[in-house]
Amino acid sequence: MQYLNLGCGSRYHPDWINIDIFSSGPDVIAHDLRKGIPLPDCSCEVVYHSHMIEHFRRDDAILFIKECFRVLKPGGIIRVAAPDSEAIARIYLEKLAALRDGDYSQEPDYEWILLEMYDQTVREKSGGQMLSYLRHYPLSNESFMLNRIGEECRNVIAFVDTPPVNLKNRIQHISLKKIQHYIIASIKKFRNTILARIILGSHGKRALEIGQFRLSGEIHQWMYDSYSMEKLLISAGFRNVVKLQANESMIPEYESYHLDIVSDGSIRKPDSFYMEAIRPKGTSA
Repeated sequence: MQYLNLGCGSRYHPDWINIDIFSSGPDVIAHDLRKGIPLPDCSCEVVYHSHMIEHFRRDDAILFIKECFRVLKPGGIIRVAAPDSEAIARIYLEKLAALRDGDYSQEPDYEWILLEMYDQTVREKSGGQMLSYLRHYPLSNESFMLNRIGEECRNVIAFVDTPPVNLKNRIQHISLKKIQHYIIASIKKFRNTILARIILGSHGKRALEIGQFRLSGEIHQWMYDSYSMEKLLISAGFRNVVKLQANESMIPEYESYHLDIVSDGSIRKPDSFYMEAIRPKGTSA
């Protein structure tokens, strides 16, 4: 069976076809999905992507979902996981109401949910204010954070709480090829920085850096709730659209692949909603 995981990052299964803009392992194909899906029509039984659709401009997202429809066989399943803008909005209003009622213990939660709403849309550097917030460990609202972003929060806490690795040991584990790549990339970046400052001035150089970052794919270009996602899927030709839990799926033995549920049974991205739909039989791309 051809199961397809798009924008997989480091979370993928070797039995699937895994594609991302950069390869994070030998089982991941490097490809810019803004240029389409590099597979033939009607070639897959399943298409899955998690926390990817929001990184497309709204018009490009429509084209991308149509690409998912194209590569699915009639009767095939699409599964989409995305940040739930409805849940974010509800929590924001709940925390704001609590603060206005004098419950100032809710302020750390309020600050975080504001970051969830805006930071990944407006940030001008990688990680943005969300990463800065997570680095202030220990967190006074750690349980709230874990309920919101799960594995990502645990990974940052583990990184911050781990003593620095000895530089000599760290260098020994870096291949010569990676060192050469880093040196060449650093020289190119330095050269481009000097040229940009000479040609554009300091203000123009900063504008160029922000523009390049905002086109890098990290920021959120749009946000969805289950209603708008259903409309998007239907507009591309999908039918039988359903909202599911992280551990529910029409995909056979889906939980065994540990894409939305990690091995300990916890949800990888608790801030998500999950939608599945079918490409109807008898349809053409």
